[in-house]
Amino acid sequence: MASPRSRKVGNEDRLMALGDAIDRRTGGSRRPRRRKPPVSRQRRIGIVALSVLLIAGSFAGGAYLYGQWRFEKINNLDCPVCKASLPSEPFNILSIGSDSRAGLTGQMAHQTGAGSVGGQRSDVIKIIHVDPQAPSISVISIPRDTLVTLIPSLQKVFGSRFQRINVNLYDGSKITAGPAVLARTITQNFGIPINHVVEVSFGGLANSVIALGGIWLKFPYKSRDMYSGLRIYAPGCQHLSGMQALAVARSRHFEWFQNGRWYYDGTSDYGRIHRQDAFLRAMMLKARTVYNPQTLNSLLSELPAGIQLDSSFKFNTLIALAVKFHNYDPGALKTYTLPVMSPGPNPYGSVLVVNQPAAQQLFVKVFGTSLIAPTTPPPNSRMQTPPPPVITIPTTTSTVPQKTTTTLKKPHTTTTMVNDGSYFDPVPCFPGAK
Repeated sequence: MASPRSRKVGNEDRLMALGDAIDRRTGGSRRPRRRKPPVSRQRRIGIVALSVLLIAGSFAGGAYLYGQWRFEKINNLDCPVCKASLPSEPFNILSIGSDSRAGLTGQMAHQTGAGSVGGQRSDVIKIIHVDPQAPSISVISIPRDTLVTLIPSLQKVFGSRFQRINVNLYDGSKITAGPAVLARTITQNFGIPINHVVEVSFGGLANSVIALGGIWLKFPYKSRDMYSGLRIYAPGCQHLSGMQALAVARSRHFEWFQNGRWYYDGTSDYGRIHRQDAFLRAMMLKARTVYNPQTLNSLLSELPAGIQLDSSFKFNTLIALAVKFHNYDPGALKTYTLPVMSPGPNPYGSVLVVNQPAAQQLFVKVFGTSLIAPTTPPPNSRMQTPPPPVITIPTTTSTVPQKTTTTLKKPHTTTTMVNDGSYFDPVPCFPGAK
């Protein structure tokens, strides 16, 4: 029997031919064809979306048509500010993890506090840079308390020029905010062009993990989060299904048991971002091993529940990219956190401001010459909005660290330690690993 490494994805030759044909058509005129359902590329790489793309390489024969039919049922987002891109060019996905309970029912909804908080906010904001030719994937996470300059319509709503970035998804009216507004705010503040948008609710994330058959994460110690519901009773490689996987991705009050007592990770969103990156790699690792049509069917069936995708991407192009990335090594995923700092006393409360020049160095490193001049830069610690510093595109390895350290630590009933991600956070693992 052939080893797992030597097996081909089902119908891979035909899919590769399809991808090459699509790439050859780039830039040329297309003959009118039967309408294909719009679908966003983000699904494959943003949080839940990434796993779908990676296993999409297992489409074969009738499964291709079935997948096309399923994608027609995904609620497509309008994103008039999203910039069109060619299939062979690098592109940027705005991946929004919403705290909406859409897609959760019954006990699962109750466990996440459904009904206790109105509306929705962007608990997770990630910008995913994909280069199909390299191929490479980089992810920049933006802490939700980062202060940004609002667009004029939101300035009128809040009566202020600045606010936390997550209010751009929901301002209380559902009229002046939303995914497209958040995309516009990011481009105007940071000069990062957004090509696609994906929004994933709690239900979309949990249901996709369930459909994949769960993920595997290694916990060095017993772990818990009293707020998200995370309960890990023994160290080692653990199988996590929907709600426990969701609890990891939501965890910002993480504790671990070491030397007879509980320690508290007081870094809040910083620690959560680090655990979300581990969660994302675990999803990718599991998706690489899934070729079962029944599993794929289940995953596709769950996508419409709690996942929204922009309408600017075509199904065939998505499949072609899926073939190129289906063997992508999760360890090669580059993850960063936007460099921010506390501004000290200010009118906006416990917020963060962008730390320059480190932030611009990171943007230049990831996005290169595709950056544009921001029209409304974010405020600094003095609540001024200077343009970003001019950073020369490096010819050598940048000194910007992949993990941003922080000294923001809050008191807790247990001992607080700095989260440098070195030893107590979970990491992806294989079944049977100790």
